[in-house]
Amino acid sequence: MLEESLSQLEQLVGELVQQNQTLQSSNAQLSAELAQVKDENDSLQLSLLEQEEKQGATATRIQALVDRATRVTAVSA
Repeated sequence: MLEESLSQLEQLVGELVQQNQTLQSSNAQLSAELAQVKDENDSLQLSLLEQEEKQGATATRIQALVDRATRVTAVSA
């Protein structure tokens, strides 16, 4: 009976070691994917800020043109 218990224990330890290796591999892969996604997120945030700056500049230029057209129309009337 002791020999059987020892054999079962060895089998369970072997399975746990295998599961641990699988989990460590999965963890390493997920960590790499997370780092990649964080880099992509940083790039997207930077791109968004650049687009917001461009839109702000465009809105300012459009408003200046509207103001100019309004002044011209007011003077003509």
